[in-house]
Amino acid sequence: MVFEKFKNLTGGENLIMSEAIQQLRNIGLIGHTGAGKTSVAEAMLFNSGVTSRLGRVDEGNSVLDFEPEEIKRHITISSAFHQCPWKKHRIAFIDTPGDTNFITDTKACLQAADSVLVVIGAVDGVKVETERTWDFANGFQLSRIAFVNKMDIERADFFKVLDEMRSAFTPQAVPLQIPIGVGDSFKGVIDLIEQKGYFYEKGGGKSKRGDVPDDMKDMVAEQREVLIEAIAEADDDLLEKYLEGEELTNEQLQQGLRSGVISGSFVPVLCGSAAGNIGIDCLMDAISGCLPSPLDRGAKAGKDPKSDDQVERVPDPEAPFSALVFKTVADPYAGRLSIFRIYSGRLGSDGIFYNVPKNAKERYTQLYRVAGKDQTSASEAGPGDIVAVAKLKETTTGDTICNESAPIIFEGVQPVTPLISYAIQPKSKGDEEKIFGSLAKLLEEDMALKISRDDQTKEMLLSGMGEVHIDATVAKLKRKYNVEVILKTPTVPYLETITHKIRMQGKHKKQTGGHGQYGDCWIEMEPLPRGGGFEFVDKIVGGVIPRQYIPAVEKGIVGARGKGALAGYPCVDFRVRLVDGSYHSVDSSEMAFKLAGALAFRKAVAEANPVLLEPIMEAAITIPEESMGDIIGDLNSRRGRVLGMDSKGKNQIINVHVPMAEFLSYAPDLRSMTGGRGVFIMKLSHYDAVPSQIAQKVIEAAKKEKG
Repeated sequence: MVFEKFKNLTGGENLIMSEAIQQLRNIGLIGHTGAGKTSVAEAMLFNSGVTSRLGRVDEGNSVLDFEPEEIKRHITISSAFHQCPWKKHRIAFIDTPGDTNFITDTKACLQAADSVLVVIGAVDGVKVETERTWDFANGFQLSRIAFVNKMDIERADFFKVLDEMRSAFTPQAVPLQIPIGVGDSFKGVIDLIEQKGYFYEKGGGKSKRGDVPDDMKDMVAEQREVLIEAIAEADDDLLEKYLEGEELTNEQLQQGLRSGVISGSFVPVLCGSAAGNIGIDCLMDAISGCLPSPLDRGAKAGKDPKSDDQVERVPDPEAPFSALVFKTVADPYAGRLSIFRIYSGRLGSDGIFYNVPKNAKERYTQLYRVAGKDQTSASEAGPGDIVAVAKLKETTTGDTICNESAPIIFEGVQPVTPLISYAIQPKSKGDEEKIFGSLAKLLEEDMALKISRDDQTKEMLLSGMGEVHIDATVAKLKRKYNVEVILKTPTVPYLETITHKIRMQGKHKKQTGGHGQYGDCWIEMEPLPRGGGFEFVDKIVGGVIPRQYIPAVEKGIVGARGKGALAGYPCVDFRVRLVDGSYHSVDSSEMAFKLAGALAFRKAVAEANPVLLEPIMEAAITIPEESMGDIIGDLNSRRGRVLGMDSKGKNQIINVHVPMAEFLSYAPDLRSMTGGRGVFIMKLSHYDAVPSQIAQKVIEAAKKEKG
């Protein structure tokens, strides 16, 4: 059946490659921080013989969490790649971050997966990060299986986690295994299809197959029925037999299990302990037996760059080469490493391919497979392979590379909007350009980072997903590029506006001997609705101001409105009508009328009852339901205005308008109030007037700072 899709394949070599594609499992490990994703991956590497010892995150000897920042914090910061053989299959996995600070990397790397393994802590259960990464998997239509980890610790509860999954997620979660014991007494798992137990000695690793304990037989029968019902509902033939009372064989159930997982009808749930290496061998069997190969995933859709028509690439080694660059690793010594997933065709150890978005040919001299912090040379790669090349000149994350004769563009993911910003300045004078150059390289490998300069405050801003994200970036900046920076809370970009209509004269007259300077204008100034910006209207009649001087008046006002009358912030949302004036045939000039316009503005804005405006952010805050009272109370104290609330599973989403000045430090505060379970996104909504008592403090502080 596998090879019917590739009738054009001829010769033993192609047949072997197609078999290799069918035996490949590209999986992404997802879940919340601390669930044990990296530990599960380390156990798989150990059980397959790839590593000689079981790497441990808390001991700092993990093969996958190798960056100094990861070792220090005991979390995954950047997705790691590795692969291992298992019973004639090749499991290639991506160990992704679970921390909200680094969730963009998770989303980007899941583009390269064919399925996901969801790791959930047996005590912590489903967290917000679990739900976010599950939503990513839904978005990419990835098949998945779930693993309830840490069954050997106190308060572990497999069935509680199972209920939480059923409440929070679709597709439905169904048990494929149940645990034998819990906490200190946890010693194995029961396979519900085979109705056999797998028992582990202390230290885990290999299991011994045995009968179901007598005191668990009723529970096994009950949970097996739940599993059989889910499998039958996903297959019409099996459903018919099931409804007719026919007993389904283990072979039929195994086949139905795989087809149900691949179709996304349900998610089988397994359990074990990565640290104790219990249940990991059974998990690897399930990965090999249930999850799809690149052939099962089928064609990858893209578009023709010339016509914008949708086109597809099938996972055929003889099809034109196509791939998506989904991650970049920047190294100050080795250069840029571009990691990509091949969807069709094949690559040799060196050659040339075409970068469609950049319209550039790229030459590479060595093909690599990434294994933790190491890269091993590859002689060839084909559909489904995740490989890398170094030192490409034009290619960056999100680019499609392919044969020039058969161009295609695959759509890449968009980065998540940054949540927090810091003003950044060099610790040593004169390092501004060095900062920009070094950060530009870090931005190549981290799509969630953003560097910008605020035109109003003139500050260089480093934006990211949270304090941990920014701190890790600063540490990496120092370690990789020997650049040290100072972080400060950004200056809030306040604005000023007027609230009354006023008429004012601006007259510039100066006699210095010989030609003097003379410019005289009358303006009418009135407020515009919020967001109206600035309008200039020429109402001059009768030539009282010559036409060539009218633009100069506008330029004078534009230049002067950069500093308002209250605290020197830019003035916005007003209209100026130039209504009258006078000139001198000899002494008038563009400069004189520019100065007259500025003078008229400064006098008018001071008399038009000016007010201070502050940026108002629109935020969507996702929190557990039990935190609602605390969060609402905190938002009220921040002058927030709740717009409405939505439910999402067991979580609540609060939509709110809140002043930026009150939200600069919200990320760590939210984390503290929700035990790390709250997340938020925000964007600038509008500007609004600052309450008078607060405005006075802002004005006094601004005047003091400006001396």
